[in-house]
Amino acid sequence: MTTTTEPAPRRDRTAPSVRAELLDCVQSNLAVLADRHHGPGSHLALGAVLRFTPRTGPDGLPTVEPAAADQLAAVADIGLTERLRLHGVAPARLAALAREYGPLYVMADTYDMPWLPYHRQRHMEHSYLVAAEGDRALIVDAYHSHTPWGLASPGEWTMDWSELPVSSLVVVFEPAAAGAPAVAPVTEHGDIDAYVAAYANHPDRFAALDRLTTETWLLARSRRLHAAFLAREGLPTGPETAAYLERLDRLAEQAFLAMRRVQRGRPEPDRLLTDLADALRADREVFAGPDPLRARVTDTVADVLGTNTATVRAAPSLTEIPGFNSFQVVEIVEALEERLGVEFAAEDLLPENLHRIDDLCRLAQAARTR
Repeated sequence: MTTTTEPAPRRDRTAPSVRAELLDCVQSNLAVLADRHHGPGSHLALGAVLRFTPRTGPDGLPTVEPAAADQLAAVADIGLTERLRLHGVAPARLAALAREYGPLYVMADTYDMPWLPYHRQRHMEHSYLVAAEGDRALIVDAYHSHTPWGLASPGEWTMDWSELPVSSLVVVFEPAAAGAPAVAPVTEHGDIDAYVAAYANHPDRFAALDRLTTETWLLARSRRLHAAFLAREGLPTGPETAAYLERLDRLAEQAFLAMRRVQRGRPEPDRLLTDLADALRADREVFAGPDPLRARVTDTVADVLGTNTATVRAAPSLTEIPGFNSFQVVEIVEALEERLGVEFAAEDLLPENLHRIDDLCRLAQAARTR
């Protein structure tokens, strides 16, 4: 059976210029408002915080996609403040609100948005802006992405109000009285091994790889946004950053190809999840900036094992470093306690806590704060 879709409405104008290729479906139209009120490039502050803090998502799999509520709570970083918020708004009420307040930030289901290739294809929450233009609705949507059903690209469309979906959320944003604040870069890193293991062990391989395709797309896009923010702020990004961003793009392609292979009943590639874990570890090296505690822990471990710090940083576990043996764990603990001037809690000195740099840093930080 062939699925047919209604023709998309005619694009009237190109949407205001933002770095749409760096933004997700919640950010893209916040970006339009930020630049409208505070000038071109203001929206890049959306990339100030770089996170790897997975939460439980579809099919019980972890996701790096932030909840829309969390993204909307961060609008102060781009100089916006919330005046009004409503839920479950029908098109007729939406028209009245737009005439009363001006442009509205709206979230609804892509399945019912005729200007998107997702229309009648996929259910997904998505944002757009809408204003009254005469008796009709002026839609602004700055989202850009390639989809299996065609290209979603920034544009403006004039439609009848009755053609719009019921809105799950409507927000009126205004410029903050103090303007757009100066924001500093922040990085947050969660548990890489648990994240990768969840995808490796999920019994439904198509569901896991389908979600991982979105995950790697989000990782690549958010890292490019963070790099653009750093560049705008005049903060250093070297050639290793550009190489890393290309690496993430290739990883997203790998995930998509793996998903398509499994969809066709073929085996998935062996190295995808290994490459994912390696990329996430490199993420910390490229963007986290200097971490004195981590550097001292790494140096100490390298000294005890008689190797170099590059080898220690690259190893997922100390057990994978050539020549490692379990007796050296005792030497590592004693050397760290001496060099850092701390004493580890006896109940923490378990083998599962002593074979990774991440875990040793966590124990050292806990010992420092006791």
